Amino acid sequence: MMELVKRGNFAEAPPPMISLGQLERRLGWLAFPGFLRFYALFQALVYLLQWVSPDIGRMLDFDRGRILGGEVWRVVTFLFSAATLFSTRMMGMLAMVFLVMISFMMSNALEDAWGVFKTTLFMLLGMVGLIVANFLMPQVMPYCGLLLYGSAFFAFATLYPKVEFLLFLILPVQVRFLAWIQAAGLVLAMLSDLRLVPFFLLGYGNYLIFAGIPALRGTARVMEAAHRRKIFGSAKAVETVAFHSCEQCDRTEITDPGLEFRVGSDGNEYCADHLPQ
Repeated sequence: MMELVKRGNFAEAPPPMISLGQLERRLGWLAFPGFLRFYALFQALVYLLQWVSPDIGRMLDFDRGRILGGEVWRVVTFLFSAATLFSTRMMGMLAMVFLVMISFMMSNALEDAWGVFKTTLFMLLGMVGLIVANFLMPQVMPYCGLLLYGSAFFAFATLYPKVEFLLFLILPVQVRFLAWIQAAGLVLAMLSDLRLVPFFLLGYGNYLIFAGIPALRGTARVMEAAHRRKIFGSAKAVETVAFHSCEQCDRTEITDPGLEFRVGSDGNEYCADHLPQ
């Protein structure tokens, strides 16, 4: 039950939660146009730097002991160490270019659907979730900065499920199917190691809050509306069933509302025009 706060002779409910609009009016300065685009560009920069310094990934990784020892930059830089997963060969270069291109497209799409402020909150919440997960979990998950792309991809697929990607630059595949494949991979990873469940929940918490749960609520409302329409249609069909029907001409009180009906000597019902004498 909602707790009531007594003031004088009245009982008043506590004020409602702050809406996104109110939050934007208070924290609108946080809005960062193209947040995901810049995130991808920083990943590309780290990728290029590994050509000069191959050990840059270890310098950026999340290390709880080193952070508490003063290397506080690792709280943020670990998000970009995932770029070192891409090799410096041709395939790695193409994969990085593709990642940046997809990030630019998703960034534009999310900002068109949500606005800059909500998209910025989405990204910031994802980062905070990964930071909290790395501090709380017994083991640090390496290269977890890629989960931000994963949550953005899930959000994009939820908002634009029928957008098509050319798989291998040949086969057109709707993005929702790619998202289901990614989701299946996450489920298999969690089933293989249940310790990953809280990490993934924190890492994908931004998707659940901003896209996943609202999408489920929307689907539930659509199903409920369809169920109500079905019940209404059934009730209407029952109401339109004719009570009277002429044995000879098949007219009813529905097809001819002014028509009168009588029961003949043979026990059948007839309209006034065909009643047997």
